[in-house]
Amino acid sequence: MIPAGFEYSRATSAGEALSLLAQYGDDAKLLAGGHSLLPLMKLRLAQPERLIDIGAVSDLSYVRDESDHLAIGALTIHHDVEHSAVVAEHVPLLSHVAGRVGDPQVRNRGTIGGSIAHGDPASDLPAVVLATGATMVVQGPNGTRQIAAAEFFSSFLDTAVAADELLTEIRFPKLTGQGWAFEKFNRRAQDWAIVGCAVQGGANGAVALVNMDSTPILAGAATAALRSGASAADVGSVAADDTSPSADLHASADYRRHLARVLVERAAARTI
Repeated sequence: MIPAGFEYSRATSAGEALSLLAQYGDDAKLLAGGHSLLPLMKLRLAQPERLIDIGAVSDLSYVRDESDHLAIGALTIHHDVEHSAVVAEHVPLLSHVAGRVGDPQVRNRGTIGGSIAHGDPASDLPAVVLATGATMVVQGPNGTRQIAAAEFFSSFLDTAVAADELLTEIRFPKLTGQGWAFEKFNRRAQDWAIVGCAVQGGANGAVALVNMDSTPILAGAATAALRSGASAADVGSVAADDTSPSADLHASADYRRHLARVLVERAAARTI
């Protein structure tokens, strides 16, 4: 498929990107690595009249140790997240999952911010920010605000980032030494997960699910069971509670619920 026609602008700073967003409004979309937006454009599921390319905004690509948390710029590519020693030490779940996004070409071009801001329920990284209790930092005409991961994903392919705002940073609490696990089931390597889960241990541990609803979601019952010290089997048994998975050519809704229970039990067994 070929995308519909569009106009193109290139921003060299966050401020310039925000100015362009203000100028073009709802007709514009931000382009970072392009691995989330361009497939939608080829399928005509997104038809922006203007693309604002922020790939050259180099000051939004970084990993910083900020004492009690890690700050990761939204334009940091997956490869750099995967290979960051400080990420591997303090948020190993993120390091591991970044290394399983797509293929080497995707990991060397796609960005953490693009994956999260896209809000695809079948994507892996949104589940990581939910499980780890990360915070998203967005910048707009009225200044900067912080959004907790649990409040970030609002509806299908939509987030709490307003049309005139830009996701600039993701902040992860340090989870050094705490258990974690990630599981996903897909038909072939590099496919989107039919179902997946991210499990983060610790006092504020959580279970997040991939492709089990119209948005990336926390598994509320499984998270409560995990925090109460329940067995892996008990955590897994409630993993699909209050979820609304879709049915498609790859799996029925019931099969997805079954997969969620199996995968969460496996992940919890390695976390507890």
